[in-house]
Amino acid sequence: MKKAFIPLMLCILVAMSAGCGSKQEPATPEADASAFVNITDVVPDVILEIRYFGTYNFVGSRIDGYLQPTALLTRQAADSLLAVSNDLKAQGYRLKIYDAYRPQQAVDHFVRWGKDLDDTLMKTYFYPRECKDSLFIKLYIDEHSSHSRGSTLDLTLFDMRTEKEVDMGGTFDWFGRESHPDCGGNPDTWAYGENDTITAQQFANRIILRTAMMSHGFKPYDCEWWHFTLKDEPFPDTYFTFPVQQLPR
Repeated sequence: MKKAFIPLMLCILVAMSAGCGSKQEPATPEADASAFVNITDVVPDVILEIRYFGTYNFVGSRIDGYLQPTALLTRQAADSLLAVSNDLKAQGYRLKIYDAYRPQQAVDHFVRWGKDLDDTLMKTYFYPRECKDSLFIKLYIDEHSSHSRGSTLDLTLFDMRTEKEVDMGGTFDWFGRESHPDCGGNPDTWAYGENDTITAQQFANRIILRTAMMSHGFKPYDCEWWHFTLKDEPFPDTYFTFPVQQLPR
């Protein structure tokens, strides 16, 4: 009995020591934040206004999964964003970020909210001309978001001369025609279309952001002037679940 007991105890002790003090591996690949960085560590002069950490958003409350008012991206996307920032700083602008990586639990929160047709707290501010039951049909809300893959962000320009956010002719997360990049003209040819709902200057401001983002590897989204995804995103099929909070350096 003693000979059998000693090896057994040694196995238990080895197993316990392996667990104590060792780095815990994520339960699933979706929970692994090791390929992500804090945007401000890479692009230190960006301005953060993380709307889903606060209450000024289309839901009207803090969104699940936002534990701190910070912004995360994959390392590849953050490095490309640095090139964008350097480009725009030479033109007199800084970047202002509303959202970047968005955990799947936040998307799930949007879906639950979208199905509750009685909750219209923020309708006046974000979707006054839309019926809430149309938000899924028009894909304003979906069960998955490119943000959860870690290389998408929502942003605008900040004018360093006026010290004000640049007028883009529509607010972030506005559900309506004004959010489309082709509102005001053709974003590919930069040709302004008269008699639209935004001015020529507002359209031109959108083009400044769009041109800089596309010049450094990001692709635009047809429905939102503020939304861009890294063209060669490293995780095109993974929807991450870890929360938004400051990552250790």
